[in-house]
Amino acid sequence: MVSTNKLKSVDFYRKIPRDLTEASLSGAGLSIVAALAMMFLFGMELNNYLTVSTSTAVIVDNSSDGEFLRIDFNLSFPSLSCEFASVDVSDVLGTNRLNITKTIRKFSIDHDLKPTGSEFHSGPVLHLINHGDEVDEGSEGSVSLKAHNFDQYLHQYPILVVNFYAPWCYWSNRLKPSWEKAAKILRERYDPEIDGRILLAKVDCTEEGDLCRRNHIQGYPSIRIFRKGSDIRDDHGHHDHESYYGDRDTDSLVKTMEGLVAPIAMKSQRNALEHKPENATEHVKRPAPSAGGCRIEGYVRVKKVPGNLMISARSGAHSFDSTQMNLSHVISHFSFGMKVLPRVMSDVKRLLPYIGRSYDRLNGRSFINHRDVGANVTIEHYLQVVKTEVVTRRSSAEHKLIEEYEYTAHSSLAQTVYMPTAKFHFELSPMQVLITENPKSFSHFITNVCAIIGGVFTVAGILDSILHNTFRMMKKVELGKNF
Repeated sequence: MVSTNKLKSVDFYRKIPRDLTEASLSGAGLSIVAALAMMFLFGMELNNYLTVSTSTAVIVDNSSDGEFLRIDFNLSFPSLSCEFASVDVSDVLGTNRLNITKTIRKFSIDHDLKPTGSEFHSGPVLHLINHGDEVDEGSEGSVSLKAHNFDQYLHQYPILVVNFYAPWCYWSNRLKPSWEKAAKILRERYDPEIDGRILLAKVDCTEEGDLCRRNHIQGYPSIRIFRKGSDIRDDHGHHDHESYYGDRDTDSLVKTMEGLVAPIAMKSQRNALEHKPENATEHVKRPAPSAGGCRIEGYVRVKKVPGNLMISARSGAHSFDSTQMNLSHVISHFSFGMKVLPRVMSDVKRLLPYIGRSYDRLNGRSFINHRDVGANVTIEHYLQVVKTEVVTRRSSAEHKLIEEYEYTAHSSLAQTVYMPTAKFHFELSPMQVLITENPKSFSHFITNVCAIIGGVFTVAGILDSILHNTFRMMKKVELGKNF
């Protein structure tokens, strides 16, 4: 049985009777200073404990997100019509996808980048357009319109079908024989002087450039079907008009025009819009763009190899004047990988100094061709893409906080002999940046807190002892001088 006296002999903290202790002003001052020092150092240690410590390393990309990469974008083209805007993807492995529409949305916009209506639908993919075997006989059946008489004809006929063409255009020349022959047939069946329900006309865009631009013509030939009569159009009104994308042989053109005329009573323009025609060719008519610009938004999936994302004017049955094509654009958003949700970003705000600096490098930037460079200008962006991964070790196992793709961008405007495009060259780095969150252990925090308390208490005690002995010696010397 261990006695109480033996247990007392191992006491590290032996007590001094209170009667043998003496309080002093210097000791009180040191005690206050020591307490404040303890509180300050404790706060610093607590802040250090709560602060995230990170380490950054560059390693070989060990992505587990598959072989494809998602590219999200929102691009506005003030001078490219949605009618012909095409999103294409290619890469070094030979992949070549043209006119992607499944994950893309288009909206017609004005020069201020504001939408002018609902989403622009390209419509179903049509078969190869038939141009027929007619031979150009040299005679003309359609009426040639100019800027000074265009509105006059719009007022005069409930249905005005206009072929906007260019003499140098291959497809315009393919259409010409069928168009003139169809115009003759329709003039015989629906005499403009007697019947007055429909007229086929044409506009040479090389001579009437302003008129074609006013109707947002960017590809040749463009067939527009104008509706509404003069009795319902005022000076500030707007004619509804559609685009025709059907076959261009004589029989198809005549059949389509007869379907347009059928619901309209002879010499009656007031009922032009009361009945919508239903015919077999309805699927080849779509509303014509009411503005000359287009906003393209959506995403594409590409392989993780060097490649290109291109936006340009494309059509299998139209020609384009490359000198008039302007691919200026404003980038509202352009990013790689899945979008980082705001909730996720709020969870990792403490890591913002380490990530996100190149996440949206192109966002909000404008690339405008003011024609200073000249015609046939291609705008190219060269993007170096690097994956960044943030991992935390706050629990027993590693937990992945966030994955994102950052990129650097270099852009240029250059003249080309080909059709102008807006091109995004992207190249993914085989390396990735790994940011690891290294939390401090609680035991380390407690150890430091104890060291702070013990250290300050001990140092303060030593200083108090030195000061006390110094004062005592000074008093003794002073007493000795007095005697």
